[in-house]
Amino acid sequence: MIDRLNGFRRGIRRMLPALLALMLTVVVANCGRAPETTSSDPSVPTAEEASAPGTLVFGAVGQPVTLESGNVIDGYSIDVQRQIYNYLLGHEPGTTELMPELATDWSSSEDGLNWTFNLREGVTFQDGTPFNAEAVVFNINRWWDPDFEFGFRDAGKLYEGWSYLFGGFRGDEGSILADVQAVDEFTVMFELARPFAAFPAAISSGYFGIASPAAIQEAGADYGRPASLAVGTGPFSFEEWRSGDRIILSRFEDYWEEELPIADQLVIRFVEDPAARLVQLRSGTLDFTINLTPDQLPEIESDPNIEPVFRPSFNVGYLTLNPSYEPLSTPEVRRAVAQAINKPAIVEAFWGELATTDGHFVPPSMENYTSDQVGDYEYDPEAARAAIAEAGYPDGFDLDLWYPSISGLAFPTPKPIAEALAAELSQIGIRVTVQTKDWGAYLEDRNTPPGFQSYLLAWGGDYGDPDNFLYPNFSEDGAKDLGDYQNQALYDLLDQARFEPDPAQREVLYQEIDVLLFEEALRIPIVHARPLLAQRAGIEGWVPSPLGSEAFASISKS
Repeated sequence: MIDRLNGFRRGIRRMLPALLALMLTVVVANCGRAPETTSSDPSVPTAEEASAPGTLVFGAVGQPVTLESGNVIDGYSIDVQRQIYNYLLGHEPGTTELMPELATDWSSSEDGLNWTFNLREGVTFQDGTPFNAEAVVFNINRWWDPDFEFGFRDAGKLYEGWSYLFGGFRGDEGSILADVQAVDEFTVMFELARPFAAFPAAISSGYFGIASPAAIQEAGADYGRPASLAVGTGPFSFEEWRSGDRIILSRFEDYWEEELPIADQLVIRFVEDPAARLVQLRSGTLDFTINLTPDQLPEIESDPNIEPVFRPSFNVGYLTLNPSYEPLSTPEVRRAVAQAINKPAIVEAFWGELATTDGHFVPPSMENYTSDQVGDYEYDPEAARAAIAEAGYPDGFDLDLWYPSISGLAFPTPKPIAEALAAELSQIGIRVTVQTKDWGAYLEDRNTPPGFQSYLLAWGGDYGDPDNFLYPNFSEDGAKDLGDYQNQALYDLLDQARFEPDPAQREVLYQEIDVLLFEEALRIPIVHARPLLAQRAGIEGWVPSPLGSEAFASISKS
């Protein structure tokens, strides 16, 4: 086994440069969104322009799907929204600990059914309109109430993040929220249908930035699109979105936090390829960037003008196996797929020391919510082949494996990782076709029945509770990508755990869920990554959040 493992590692390492080169070739040939980085292109800032002390240039992985708060589930949209919007609650820098933001304090009734938030006074939106309790209620109703006039659901707006975290919309049986009221000008009260101890943490999620009601009413269903508006109370005001190239934000002069933001202008450039992002960082075209590949670390460390930055690991990269696809309809076959993947070797080859792997969907920092009965799927291709033969597939079966088109939180090189997984599955007779598509379409189409047969995706925590990893991905509402799959025992356990007030009993319930998920093998945990970021040597004040994104208000450049 040791010789086979080492041989696999050496093979992947020999294959990786070629695969990366191929991926770069495909991006350059086929991706019209990736701008050229030559000085002859007037749309690209020169190193001199980028080095202006008052301008920060951030290298984003991809273009946002939208700047409309509440109507996103992807991290690339939230990266930008964090700069434009504030949230009711924030997080202590570099942690998941809650802190005041637009709400100065919050409290619960004794029965846990009413949460009261006292709001910060003297805050204005970037369009000059006042922030108050009515503005909060307006935003909540947009996300929660299907009949709210300014939710524009007839234009295809889904507000998936709200449904994921709060059990559905107004009128749904599972909705946690029963009502929201402006008690007075600066007090908001949320009435819950049942106690939910993590409610303040959930409402602090990056989805739920508070937008200007006046701006939404002015823009209508176009709000948040490239040619429209995005107005919050955050440190930077929206100026321009050049689709496929960049978003330009400017300092909000009336921002409520004194002396912030430090920068006069924030330019967010879309550079999908990690190799191109590093080249531009080294040249000074970018000031800081995210989601570089682990094999780029030596290059970063060898350049005195740049330095590595690490985001705390609070994520899971996983392989979804859709049970609505007949060959994957039984847990036995899905577990056989998991057994055929040499996860430790793949993680070492693609992430090195910047990741771990195990059989738990929640990250290692939440180990108290995991069961001692769950370790990981034992790598055993022979047993896997026997299992799929016993299930009626002695000659294997065909499988489409989809992967993200851009590097992400946990999958820095999605295509070669997908190809490595395909090579593993071919050993047990599964004939894999790897496929991808535009990021926005990828997110939408995975939920279009019957869904992808299998696909790669990562989940980064929105708040520091296991509920946030498990409920959005395994509840009845969160598992729409799994076709007609139903598991009432799982759904009941998830509900019990999220509404259980006793912390010790919650741990027991989540440990039961951990065992059930391992046996069902619906989403195979591949990796818990420690994302590699980098910045120019003159950048100060950047404290990456474990939650995957943060405001850049306190970043300065010398």
